[in-house]
Amino acid sequence: MNVLRIQNAEKHFGDLQVLRDISLTVDHGEVVSIIGPSGSGKSTLLRCATFLETLDGGEIDYMGEAAVRTEDGKVVYAKDLNAFRRQFGLVFQNFNLFPHYTVLKNLMDAPVTVLKRPKAEVRGECMELLRKMGLEDKADAYPCQLSGGQQQRVSIVRALAMKPQILFFDEPTSALDPELTGEVLKVIKQLAEEKMTMVIVTHEMAFARAVSDRVIFMDGGVIVEQGKPEDVFGDTQQERTRQFLRNYQQ
Repeated sequence: MNVLRIQNAEKHFGDLQVLRDISLTVDHGEVVSIIGPSGSGKSTLLRCATFLETLDGGEIDYMGEAAVRTEDGKVVYAKDLNAFRRQFGLVFQNFNLFPHYTVLKNLMDAPVTVLKRPKAEVRGECMELLRKMGLEDKADAYPCQLSGGQQQRVSIVRALAMKPQILFFDEPTSALDPELTGEVLKVIKQLAEEKMTMVIVTHEMAFARAVSDRVIFMDGGVIVEQGKPEDVFGDTQQERTRQFLRNYQQ
C-alpha cells in the first residue's frame, strides 16, 4: 500500500493552470525529491497534498484511504480531514515556530492538545528527539535565541513529534545561509537512513541526488521526468531537464 497516492491533480489560480494532470505515488520508506524551476508547481503540489490549497480536480489518498475525490466533475474532500492531517508532517522554509513558546512547548503543544496524549510521555519523547538532533540544551530557549539552522531542526522535531507516516519539506534550506544549510541537510539525510518516508521540494541538487530514492523534475505544472537519481541526473531523457540541470553543474 502506498503512503500517498495523487491521481490526475489539477490546480488553477484564476486563468493560470499551475498543476496539470499530476499523478504520483510514494511508498513506505521512500524519499522522493521534487526539483524544477521557480513557478513550476512544486510547492503548490505540496500545498495541495497537505490541504493548504484545494484541488480543482483529481484524487488524493493517504494509506489507501480517500481524502479527496472528484465526483461528477466536482472535487469532494473527506469530512474528517484532521484524521488525514495526522498522517503527515510539514516542514516549511520559514520555520513557523510559535515565538512566545519555548522550544519544548513548541514540540509538545500539538501531541498533547491535538492527539490528547499524556504530557509526561510526550515530554520524554520530545526530549529524546532533541537529544538526537543535538538540541537538548535548547529545550527552555525561545525561537529568537536560536540560529536559523537550529530553528529549522526544531521544526523537523516538531513534525516528528506527531509520529507522521510521511514528512513533507518545502525548500527547507532556502532561508538559511550555506553553513546552516549543511546542519539541516544532515538531519534529513539521517532520517532517510532511518527509512522515514519523505517528499522534499528542494533546489539542492547534490543533496537530492545523494539522498533520494526517486527524483521528480517538474516544469510548467507537469512532471517532465522522473526516475532514480542516477537516471535523472546522469542519463537525462528530456531536453528540458537537461537545460535545467546545466544551470546547477559545478
